[in-house]
Amino acid sequence: MQRIGVFVCWCGSNIAGTVDVKAVAEALGHEPGVVFSTNYQYMCSEAGQNIIKDAIRDYQLTGVVICSCSPRMHEATFRKTAAAAGLNPYMVEIANIREQCSWIHKDMPTGTEKAIILGRAAIAKVHLNAPLVAGTSPVAKRALVIGGGIAGIQTALDIADAGFDVDIVEKQPTIGGKMTQLDKTFPTLDCAACILTPKMVDCAQHEKINIYAYSEVTEVKGFVGNFTVTIKKKARYVDTTKCTGCGLCTEKCPMKKVPNEFNLGMDNRRAIYIPFAQAVPKVATIDPDYCNMLKNGKCGVCAKVCTAGAIDYKQQDELIEEKYGAIVVATGYNPIKLDNFDEFGYSQSKDVITSLEFERLTNAAGPTSGQLLRPSDGEHPHTIVFVQCVGSRDTSGCGKPYCSKICCMYTAKHAMLTREKYPDTDVYVFYIDVRTPGKNFDEFYRRAVEEYGVHYVKGMVGKVAPQADGKLMVQASDLISNEQLHIQADLVVLAAAIEPDKSARPLATMLTASMDTNDFFTEAHPKLRPVESPTAGIFLSGACQGPKDIPETVSQAGAAAAKVIGLLAKDQLTCNPCVAHSDELMCNGCSSCEKVCPYGAITYADKEFRMPDRTVAIRRVAMVNEAVCQGCGACTVACPSGAMDLKGFSNSQIMAEVDAICK
Repeated sequence: MQRIGVFVCWCGSNIAGTVDVKAVAEALGHEPGVVFSTNYQYMCSEAGQNIIKDAIRDYQLTGVVICSCSPRMHEATFRKTAAAAGLNPYMVEIANIREQCSWIHKDMPTGTEKAIILGRAAIAKVHLNAPLVAGTSPVAKRALVIGGGIAGIQTALDIADAGFDVDIVEKQPTIGGKMTQLDKTFPTLDCAACILTPKMVDCAQHEKINIYAYSEVTEVKGFVGNFTVTIKKKARYVDTTKCTGCGLCTEKCPMKKVPNEFNLGMDNRRAIYIPFAQAVPKVATIDPDYCNMLKNGKCGVCAKVCTAGAIDYKQQDELIEEKYGAIVVATGYNPIKLDNFDEFGYSQSKDVITSLEFERLTNAAGPTSGQLLRPSDGEHPHTIVFVQCVGSRDTSGCGKPYCSKICCMYTAKHAMLTREKYPDTDVYVFYIDVRTPGKNFDEFYRRAVEEYGVHYVKGMVGKVAPQADGKLMVQASDLISNEQLHIQADLVVLAAAIEPDKSARPLATMLTASMDTNDFFTEAHPKLRPVESPTAGIFLSGACQGPKDIPETVSQAGAAAAKVIGLLAKDQLTCNPCVAHSDELMCNGCSSCEKVCPYGAITYADKEFRMPDRTVAIRRVAMVNEAVCQGCGACTVACPSGAMDLKGFSNSQIMAEVDAICK
């Protein structure tokens, strides 16, 4: 017979404001098997935990029900409390009467009634709980960082400096990410390359870091501490061990008119190329879509001029399998496509550009060698209009409903740099709100207005219309003066919203990680675990989790690295004892559970069974590797015979909860 204790938490007014906690404790105290029931303001506090410990000892409790907040918050806390008092931690159940009850009900009678029902269900489950013992599993002392932008670079460096091996997987031929395309960074106006390039070199030279550039992750198996990852290293058709990065092949290649993606298609590159001068690794890559030798077997100029003999037209994609203890996602962001915003004339005029294209125009390594020239005719623009929030804070369905966070500041940067270098240029910025929440950000924005004379206009641009004389007619509203404005501009710059990289969604599926409706990775808890995924062993770094500027990205990268280091420093991890198990007498060997198991924890074996007539029968039955199983429960749902069950969440326990709710 179970001796159960019930502890109802007020959670301040979070629960007590809508739930009569004393009535809940009183009602649950009369449930079968309950020998102690009480309530307290903050059950997770030290005093609250001491109440639980004392009750376990004084009443010889065999099970505990905590009516409080989500188990995601404090289940581990209460299990440790029970263990400290000598009770098996898996005899503790959480009834979520905050998120599932008090926060969604307005009146106390309804909230109180539902809290009692949830508590009754948890008590019913505890009656069927059995003590579980957690096993252990070893930890692979190696980390994988997916994405080689500033977030991935900083994460990898911090982990490597702690003495652990790190692999960076980057889909582009070089690491560096979006920051390599920037000219200056706000609010200090430092040269982006001057900040980033040394870190790129540090990565390349660090003995603990291995860079898989021009590669991608194709498969992830396993679990925290023991991930097995398959990496596809795409063929460069250049031997990276021989290439010296001299660039002679890129000068002699006859295929000259390949759109240069690094400069966003505003100029051309060769079929064999090095993305930019400071690329890491600085080795050439042949684009198979444009190389005549790979397409039709005619050319071979690059092989003839390469003195190192690095060109290898027969090179194939290579699959590499490696084990990792932790994985960091740092897949970054991209500006949204502006196909749905025809009112701004982006597809109609070359002189309507995005902010990232503006960065390339002002960059010394850009298509115009740093000269701010109109793409249409190469002339210097004298009137520039910047349009904020293009696709951001857009609930119409064309753009994104969230604020992209970085646009206000980089537009102020663009406006200041333009006025500083070209004082004869009139600069207008049309905005909804100016958001400058970072350190020294507001001062930076005010400098643009007060010192540099940038015209900030609170209002929306309704239309950008190309004119016959090459000008752009900008029609906009000034909400402060309540006037309609018509400005003849030479150049219009659109601050396009940012979104997660397209690789994020398929990667999340491989990692069994959670994402929100905008395809940003979801953290385990927005306040307490902001750099961890709900999937154990998966960590988040940079803009893959939400829009961020460079300082915030670097901060989060360091935080993610600290979490990884804490994980890799352990020799063993405690396994989840709530794992699947098979009733061999009921199993019919159909393989349904094996097919749905995302961790590969289920195998099959032939076993002998003695029949009632003393004959021996051999049957194929499922076997669960408890060290690999993560207790997801997919097999229990798929099993047609009901042979698969989950310790701690068995079918009988779940049905007992349902019966308690329905009675």
